[in-house]
Amino acid sequence: PAEQKTEQGVSEASDEKEEEKTKVLCCKVKPQSKIGRLLQYRFPSSIDPFTSEHSSHLIYVLWLFCVSLAFNWNVWMIPVRWAFPYQTPDNIHVWLLIDYLCDAVYILDILAFQPRLQFVRHGDLVTGKKEMRDNYIKAVRFKLDVVSLLPLELLYFKTGINPLLRLPRILKCLCPFISLISFIRVIRTTTYLLYAVHCNACLYYWGSSYEGLGFSDWTYDGTGNSYFRCYYFAVKTLLTIGGLPEPTTLFEIVFQLINYFIGVFVFSIMIGQMRDVVGAATAAQTKYRACVDNTVKYMASYRIPKDVQNRVKTWYSYTWQSQGMLDEQELLDQLPDKMRLDIAVDVSYNIISKVPLFQGCDRQMIFDMLKRLRSVVYLPGDYVCKKDEVGREMYIIKAGEVQVVGGPDGKTVFVTLKAGAVFGEVSLLAVGGGNRRTANVVARGFANLLILTKKDLNEIMVHYPESQKLLRKKARKMVMKDKKPAEKKEEEKEPIPIIPPRAETPKLLKAALEMTEKTGMKGTWSKLKDRSNRSSVSLQVHTLNLTQQI
Repeated sequence: PAEQKTEQGVSEASDEKEEEKTKVLCCKVKPQSKIGRLLQYRFPSSIDPFTSEHSSHLIYVLWLFCVSLAFNWNVWMIPVRWAFPYQTPDNIHVWLLIDYLCDAVYILDILAFQPRLQFVRHGDLVTGKKEMRDNYIKAVRFKLDVVSLLPLELLYFKTGINPLLRLPRILKCLCPFISLISFIRVIRTTTYLLYAVHCNACLYYWGSSYEGLGFSDWTYDGTGNSYFRCYYFAVKTLLTIGGLPEPTTLFEIVFQLINYFIGVFVFSIMIGQMRDVVGAATAAQTKYRACVDNTVKYMASYRIPKDVQNRVKTWYSYTWQSQGMLDEQELLDQLPDKMRLDIAVDVSYNIISKVPLFQGCDRQMIFDMLKRLRSVVYLPGDYVCKKDEVGREMYIIKAGEVQVVGGPDGKTVFVTLKAGAVFGEVSLLAVGGGNRRTANVVARGFANLLILTKKDLNEIMVHYPESQKLLRKKARKMVMKDKKPAEKKEEEKEPIPIIPPRAETPKLLKAALEMTEKTGMKGTWSKLKDRSNRSSVSLQVHTLNLTQQI
């Protein structure tokens, strides 16, 4: 029993040690708390503003919400505090606290977020710290951000706490600027309105002097600045504001009626022009947003996977930012043929004229090809073409880079093609079965490619037979050049005989024939031998006749 007790004590002690070990291990494996995760969280070195599938994009969106709150605080509260008696010595510390919190958001945005924004250069997504910082410093928004943080609050010591000294805070660059053309249209429309009011003010002073200054309450009484008094009356009349003195004489009634009719007419024209100006300035953006919304609704209705939806949204966003439109061809089709050709020559003639396949062709044929080129944007990682698929397009790299990949894993990069390179031109002519792609081509970054389809090329070559012969000859040479190594390997192999060798006579049959010859028995065995010889000869003659026919 004593030994059993000691054994039990040892076993209990070992069990306690194992429990302690498991507790220690559990502590090590135990997931960290939320505070621990936050402490171990590292701020991203670069922020992706394009694709919503990255975590940095969500962080950036949340931060933009904070910046917009600070911006709206300054925009709304500065005029309120200046005009209304809401800012008092009792609550001034609350106003200043919120002001400086907004300033801290501005400073953090300049130092931590904006210099980490990724951008696209030549179709490639740049994530280097120095490049991202230099890109932000060279941008206009950096200058506006710095101006918005001018420390004019230092003048509080002389002027007191005046909210108007914080007016530079509203220069924070959040919204895109209105285009110069739209701004000129707004100025022109406003000038028309001011001129119409000016003419009406002159007519009102003429009518007042015709009846006599101060003749009635309706006429101008001659006090103060005559032009500004009459201009004020004209503004209230043309804009139908009301609050005017009642006309008393027939002349005043007729004048005022004409004034009201002209005012309604002019005001409606001005409103219509302003609406057209704003609509024209945002027409392309409105069409883009409508297209994106319809596409998102379509994908949501068919429950398309989220990763596909994110790629579609990224394509829309990048295409709009890089081109300002979704389809360049739609815009070019509206132009006359000569203007469309001039634009196409300036954009891509230098590229397509250097393609070896098209050198020596008719110049006018190349011009016709330029007008058929179509621009397409590919996202990073998109397959431009895949191996063994039927080639129906030729690609010209307008911006960005593509990689020719292959190998056992399909990820080995053979060559990287940059802007100005051309690939897929031989497959357009489909010479000797060369319309099959021989490798996979993947977009390295955001790539903008010009595409010429086989259908368009065939429609063009009908009118240029000499160039068509030249193209087919060049394409045949290029295909044969690619096939030479394969042909040499085939020649090294032993040739396959046209007439197969005669099968040997079985050993048992040979022994039987020899016995019959020795014994003088030339009966059935000799007949069988003769028949076998005749059948083999007839088979050889028949095979020779077949080969001659082929």
